[in-house]
Amino acid sequence: MPPLADLLVADLSRYLPGAFAARELRRLGARVVRLEPPAGDPMRGTAPAWHEALNAGSESVACDLKAEPELGRALCSCADVVLESFRPGVAKRLGVGPGDLPETIVYCSITGFGGEGRHALRAGHDLNYLGWAGVLADTAPGLPPVQVADLAAGALGAVAEILAALLERGRTGRGRHVVVSMTHGSHRLVAHRLGGDPLPRLLTGGLASYRIYATADGRRLTVGALEPKFFGRLCELLGKPELAEHQYEPEAQTELEAELAAVFRTRPLADWLARFDGEDVCVGPVATLEEGAAEFGGEAPSVRAPALGEQTEEWRRRLGL
Repeated sequence: MPPLADLLVADLSRYLPGAFAARELRRLGARVVRLEPPAGDPMRGTAPAWHEALNAGSESVACDLKAEPELGRALCSCADVVLESFRPGVAKRLGVGPGDLPETIVYCSITGFGGEGRHALRAGHDLNYLGWAGVLADTAPGLPPVQVADLAAGALGAVAEILAALLERGRTGRGRHVVVSMTHGSHRLVAHRLGGDPLPRLLTGGLASYRIYATADGRRLTVGALEPKFFGRLCELLGKPELAEHQYEPEAQTELEAELAAVFRTRPLADWLARFDGEDVCVGPVATLEEGAAEFGGEAPSVRAPALGEQTEEWRRRLGL
């Protein structure tokens, strides 16, 4: 039996962070009912493939909370977990805030900047949160390829807080209102670096043994040979054992990178992967999304995402409304 079997999640969130968090809770066995506005979650129109992937297996109840708050309140009151991503204060005004619901509920608010403070009502998206948090300082103006604030600090941060609150509820019988700040959570991902890095920009281009290199066929290799034993073996396999002794010398990094780049450009990606297979060198491909899915992705969902409001009447009957 999945660990969250028999738990009901009422998801009032919009866009990516809440949908990703709800998907993870559903993966762990929870039943997820999405409470959507009459026009639906905007992601249905702006990113339909994302919506389908993240909401397969959930249910949809269409409700205008301004016109019919009692439906939203009744549905949320049945839940074990309520998830929302409004700006602070909006859920309360709509009659579905934590104070409007039973104290047994674990209520999670995913916010940009937390529930209070001078930034609390500031509008933002993933890139803004990462910028405020100091995450982009080493790589700007380059853009991150995945929504770190939305998915790691926001969605997975919410899942961790929800699971902890459910454990606490098991001991006390009481729920908890947890507030997740995507900006604060993003800063926690880099806060361990405040005291300094072993080498300037250690993991963002400052070290030749932790880089991405082009191959002869226009593909790329990731080299993450941080430890001397890995880099030493890599240099041996490349026929350049003398490079290993300069791995951590700051003044040698430019030359090391040039040497490694020249070698990696001599052969296509598949040849390098075959050469390093079975070797402890911390080298891999820059795979495409499709290649990554073929190797590491799960099975395609056997269920679809619900149509907007598909379960509305069912829930009305269940709630007596």
